[in-house]
Amino acid sequence: MDLASKGLSIVSTPAEAFAGDAVISMLADDAAVRAVFLETALLDRTSISPIHINMATISVGLANEMAERHKAGDIAYVAAPVMGRPDVAASAKLTIIAAGPADAIAHVQPLLDVLGARTWNAGETPSHANLMKLAANLLLASAVETLAEAAVLLSDYGVGPGGFIELMEASSFPGPVYGTYGRLIAERHYESAGFKARLALKDVRLALAAADARSIPLPVASTIRDSLLEADAHGDGDRDCAVLGRTAARRAGRE
Repeated sequence: MDLASKGLSIVSTPAEAFAGDAVISMLADDAAVRAVFLETALLDRTSISPIHINMATISVGLANEMAERHKAGDIAYVAAPVMGRPDVAASAKLTIIAAGPADAIAHVQPLLDVLGARTWNAGETPSHANLMKLAANLLLASAVETLAEAAVLLSDYGVGPGGFIELMEASSFPGPVYGTYGRLIAERHYESAGFKARLALKDVRLALAAADARSIPLPVASTIRDSLLEADAHGDGDRDCAVLGRTAARRAGRE
């Protein structure tokens, strides 16, 4: 998309972007966020005090570090990770989990309203938004893993998983997760990834790290991590996390 033709000003560096009233960033992982915001002097600028809306899914530890660095640089910091696949984002129906100073969230709410259908306020501690997002992605990955296992069981007995997914949508599990990922698994459609297996693995690892910091066992999360790690090891990391359907079939000797 040619954003300049739509009236947007294109800048070359993050520092130039910080010249505005608000900055939205959405980078892939902790390493990318750290490289742009903490390993540079970007947040040490004191002449400009924008609001930084960080929509990345990052670790709790880095979220706390980001909040401290922004506070030191007199930059308001709002963590606002999102829930929703690319098609949901394209239709501006994302669910946004926002946490940070109440006045900062209120100031940027019009921007969030453009991007999402609803904003959930997680309080004034930015890392709480990130923790909620990690917990949500853990639940999502859990659903995909169990869908994958159910699909290979059904298929081996000659039962088409597509009909089963319709049954689940109409009864026990209505909603986008079981329907969307269930159909992807049933149709073995893993390309054009809406949520890459490698990114799901990253998020489950971050959830496990947060749990480990408080000595909280997450046995299901450990199993899902291993499944996603296996998928990545077999070259499926850049495919949709529904590729766990292939992983389950391979374990059963059916792939």
